[in-house]
Amino acid sequence: MISFCQFGAGRIGQIHAGNIALHPKARLKTVVDVNPQAAKALAERHGAAVGDAGTALADPDVGAVLIASSTDTHAALVEAAALAKKPVFCEKPLDLDRKRAQACLDVATKVGIPLMLGFNRRFDPNFSKLHKQLRDDRIGRLEMLTITSRDPGPPPLDYVKLSGGLFRDMMIHDFDMARWLLGEEPVQVMAAASALVDSAIGGVGDVDTAVVTLKTAAGTLCQITNSRRATYGYDQRIEALGSKGMLRANNVLESTLEFSGEAGVVTEKPLHFFLERYAAAYRHELDHFIEAIESRKPPMVGGVDGVRALVLAEAALESSKTGRAVDL
Repeated sequence: MISFCQFGAGRIGQIHAGNIALHPKARLKTVVDVNPQAAKALAERHGAAVGDAGTALADPDVGAVLIASSTDTHAALVEAAALAKKPVFCEKPLDLDRKRAQACLDVATKVGIPLMLGFNRRFDPNFSKLHKQLRDDRIGRLEMLTITSRDPGPPPLDYVKLSGGLFRDMMIHDFDMARWLLGEEPVQVMAAASALVDSAIGGVGDVDTAVVTLKTAAGTLCQITNSRRATYGYDQRIEALGSKGMLRANNVLESTLEFSGEAGVVTEKPLHFFLERYAAAYRHELDHFIEAIESRKPPMVGGVDGVRALVLAEAALESSKTGRAVDL
């Protein structure tokens, strides 16, 4: 049984805490949050205690640390947990600044603790099956990859101001998926972006609509499209075209109910947002983190993946501003 200290009692923290509490090999021991009321409510819900960072990390009974607090706390908490020799699961990103992210990764690497990053989409059953069939050569040589990711609506402006921008906040997941599915690193990035959904987002220097094209050394192309608005629900699709065929992972719908009538055929909408759509992925990534601790093997997705996704995000941002391709 692995005792967890969790930093963060917000929306994603509540998901992680619930999964820890339900896991047969884990228990939530301590919750740390800058909001005492939020920490107390989450701790009481799962039979945990409220604590502070120093005491929790010094506790010999704490066997792992889960970081789901605000982004600006991630790097320092990873370093503190690493120095306390605790395995760490950290929500993305390690930091909004690539150099700071690399510095915290260096600390974790030097100490030698397992560090897993929360790129949960790798653990989605549909996407992981697509990945396996790509590696099994079912469609031959991959030639074109298309990743679609659209939110049902834009986040609050206060969130946008602190998010680091669409490329570092939203598309960062898709950059990781692209690297994972392509099986090789992109060498060129071309991006175009606009503020079409909410002019206020453009007013604070961000974008809400973007198209990015990645190219690998082998010539394989990947196109990623993001939008902060999809009126029909959370749009999450992947299509892979190869020399022998195509693989496609479609949206997960609210139900399999389908109406057929004179006017046409109507299906249910996609699940509304990421908490519902990736519920299974959040459970599976916790399973993997615990397995990595027990087996003493590196997690499938670690700090290096976080840094490399940030490299792509920074290149996309530069390309969107200059209108020119960025070579990596």
